[in-house]
Amino acid sequence: MAMIDKKDKYDTLCAQIQCLSEGENNVIGVLSNVSAAMHETFPESYFWVGFYLVNGDELLLGPFQGSVACYRIKKGRGVCGKAWAENSTIIVDDVDAFPGHIACSSLSRSEVVVPIHSSNGDVYGVIDIDSKELATFDATDGLYIEKIANILSKQLQF
Repeated sequence: MAMIDKKDKYDTLCAQIQCLSEGENNVIGVLSNVSAAMHETFPESYFWVGFYLVNGDELLLGPFQGSVACYRIKKGRGVCGKAWAENSTIIVDDVDAFPGHIACSSLSRSEVVVPIHSSNGDVYGVIDIDSKELATFDATDGLYIEKIANILSKQLQF
């Protein structure tokens, strides 16, 4: 996919997510629609897209689109747990080469995970996106998914 096409798709997706979340306080409903919008916008690369939400020392499975997933992920474990623990975006070109990767699905080959913050700055959850292809995600994906996380943080006021 050409870079300009990807940026255009992300710009449209961000506008759609802004509209989907504006004035709505049903967190599960918004996250469900956002995962569907992301999955539909990038069907060629987002084989699994969803949310894990912080609950104590674990991330619990939230709304998603894709195949079955892990219910619980400990802080610091796998890509999602590490993104939470480090409070940073993580892009993995080859999940099999990632130390401690949790194989919820053998179809996953690359992944990007972005923290979502509550109003006090704590990590509320993460956006997790998996691809069936190696090296699917780049800095542009990371940047735009961070924008999506910021939209959700502001609109839903976790």
